[in-house]
Amino acid sequence: MILTAVSVLLFLLALSIPVAASIGLLGVVLDKFYSFLPVTRALGEVSWSTSHEFLLVSIPLFILLGELLLRSGYAERMYDALTVWLNWLPGGLNHANIVACGLFSATSGSSVATSATVGTVAIPQARKHKYNERLFIGSLAAGGTLGILIPPSVNMIIYGVLTDTSVPRLYLAGLLPGICLILIFMIILVVACVLKPSWGGKREPASWSHRVRSLVHLLPPLLLFLVVVGSIYAGIATPTESAGLGVVAMLILAAASKRLTWRVLLEAVENTVKSTAMIMLIVLAAYFLNFVMTAVGLTDALVSSIYSLGISPNMMLLLVIGLFLLLGCFMETLSLMITTVPIIAPVMIQLGFDPIWFGILVIVLIESALITPPVGLNLFVVQNVRGSGPMHDTIIGVTPFVIGLFIMIGVLILVPGVATWLPELVMG
Repeated sequence: MILTAVSVLLFLLALSIPVAASIGLLGVVLDKFYSFLPVTRALGEVSWSTSHEFLLVSIPLFILLGELLLRSGYAERMYDALTVWLNWLPGGLNHANIVACGLFSATSGSSVATSATVGTVAIPQARKHKYNERLFIGSLAAGGTLGILIPPSVNMIIYGVLTDTSVPRLYLAGLLPGICLILIFMIILVVACVLKPSWGGKREPASWSHRVRSLVHLLPPLLLFLVVVGSIYAGIATPTESAGLGVVAMLILAAASKRLTWRVLLEAVENTVKSTAMIMLIVLAAYFLNFVMTAVGLTDALVSSIYSLGISPNMMLLLVIGLFLLLGCFMETLSLMITTVPIIAPVMIQLGFDPIWFGILVIVLIESALITPPVGLNLFVVQNVRGSGPMHDTIIGVTPFVIGLFIMIGVLILVPGVATWLPELVMG
């Protein structure tokens, strides 16, 4: 049964069949060969019970929030403010790329939107000030990965729904690893630009009065973060309600900047509908597969097989990490998460791993998939924004940051409290 499931899934994905269809077909195959009852007849009930899940309503709202932020002009002003504050560090604007991605992540919840927005603003500056373009675009692609780790994160919501895990706890668990990863990326930039000062480009000096005046442009993303995340932990709103509050706050900010037009609204809503439709179709297929796997006993069979092989929980953890890193080279991140989490998470939780900690580890592993060739989505996004030059420049530039992600994975394994301490402190 296990071999059939893995073989069918890999075969369907190799045929380039859309992920939602591949997952659904796998459920049908497992039902056909291993279930004594026709569980496919429950597809309608499973789809309905999944689609009216209240937490999932936050997904289109967070996507809309990111779309509005993308079109409001705040990203450009935020980037300029970070430039005058971080320009003195070895690496100059590269640090602004990382921190700007971190701030944008705290409002958008999307890695692709983060890379595209900050990249559009930053790349012209790299050419103007003669930065090493490989390292510069590598920092953009790597910084974009923070979009799914720093809350609010769409991927954390989906993990929470798939594993019945508290999303507020996941949000808290992602904060410290997110900050640690920003620092790791910045240390990599400092080391690289100390060894090769020419990579740091020409740095423009800034007066303290200029820096103080620029702080006002950092307030909008911080305000949105406080509205979205702060409302959850203040007990004012659920994660779904906080997403609605974030959209309202973003509309007010966009109107205040005189960027809120009918055209902007229509484009934002249209892109939101497209993204939500894709995500929800995959989620519905994943829930159906979960239902079939439970009915035919596949999860229990996996656990029994692991115990019969004598594999320790730690060895299983290493195998899971290797699997994610391997599949991440060939699968898009959301597809990777939806395909693997329903199968792997129940096994790992039964083996004694904390679901909150494992969720953060999964997010970091999926982050590595965003910047590993040949199907690293952020690589293509940044290359598209770049507009010219060979693709291998982007791949070479992002390599040091892939090592940084591996370091973060090691930190999570050796010091699990990095992910679990804050949720336990705040929520018990």
